[in-house]
Amino acid sequence: MKNFSFHNPNRIHFGQGQIAQIGTEIAAGSRVLLVYGGGSIKRNGVYDQVIAALAGRTVVEFAGVGANPEFDTLMRAVALGKEKQVDWVLGVGGGSVLDGSKFIAAALALDPAIDPWLIVGNKTPLHSALPIGCVLTLPATGSESNFTGVITRRETQDKLSFKNPAVFPRFCVMDPTVISSLPPRQLGNGLVDAFVHTTEQYLTFPQEARVQDRLAEGILSTLTEVAPVLLKDQADYDAQANFMWSANQAMFGLVPLGQTLDWATHAIGHELTVLYGLDHAQTLAVTLPSLWRYTFDAKRAKLAQYGRRVWNLNGDDEAVAHAAIDATRAYFESVGVKTRLTDYGIDAEAAAAGVEAQLIRHKRIALGEHADLTPADCRAIVLGAA
Repeated sequence: MKNFSFHNPNRIHFGQGQIAQIGTEIAAGSRVLLVYGGGSIKRNGVYDQVIAALAGRTVVEFAGVGANPEFDTLMRAVALGKEKQVDWVLGVGGGSVLDGSKFIAAALALDPAIDPWLIVGNKTPLHSALPIGCVLTLPATGSESNFTGVITRRETQDKLSFKNPAVFPRFCVMDPTVISSLPPRQLGNGLVDAFVHTTEQYLTFPQEARVQDRLAEGILSTLTEVAPVLLKDQADYDAQANFMWSANQAMFGLVPLGQTLDWATHAIGHELTVLYGLDHAQTLAVTLPSLWRYTFDAKRAKLAQYGRRVWNLNGDDEAVAHAAIDATRAYFESVGVKTRLTDYGIDAEAAAAGVEAQLIRHKRIALGEHADLTPADCRAIVLGAA
């Protein structure tokens, strides 16, 4: 295990009725920019609870942050926040809304002479951001408790991340009952997102990080256990709670400590989203099994460990590792997320060429835990996902 330093200042309010805790976190008299998506929070009761909790504060609303939050949309929120002189940003939604809220909070505190797009890709230092609060409505990315965001700029075909401790949310509210109203597509996407976020940090090579391994395996096992329960009864509270907590802990920051990570699946997936508009989880479900096949020799030991501990498979390392990949693909399919490019009507040759070109343009030329996956390797991985 490598040396590490860890700090997560995020306060979590978990459980039914916890949206009321917003009132204990944001002082009376504050001017709050309320950021949300397409309006589902007004149909499932979350909006009314948030507004009630914000009594005594000035609320400025910005709606319309979509999946893969767009830079141009977020800049309109920044302009509104400046006009109304807000001093808090409260994101209410899934990972896209929360990532967007982090960008907005950072841009509002940025020197006006600096181009806010430089926040993305960590091209300019961030020394501060407006305080951020989160109300999670779609478990998936863990954005409610970490300092990472991913922003898209359609006009330049960029989907890039940024990381900075300044955008750690001060608090998050996690009420598992919101899962009851999720459309099946979003439920399946959330299950896949949380699963792949965990494997990107865990399924590399043995590194004697035993506690972190067991934590990752516990998250993965929980996701496989609760998925069929939720598919049968989306209002099962115990399954809701364990799913929401698993998605949070997948990206809370404990799983990767002391280890070399992968993230190549995400690098490829981001380019597929930009090129074809696929959901984030769809790109992960397409890419991961093919990547594991392509890097099988390097990942064999960890794949075998994963197969035995998560899927209860038996046999020699070779057989268990192959069976673990098959089990993972079957899991993604079981929650309604397809795992082949052809399932989405995408030509693999064109997608492979496009991903290779995008990775070269973004200078992502040494990916994976061993930094040995070139854009040409990623092209082959995409071809393997036909």
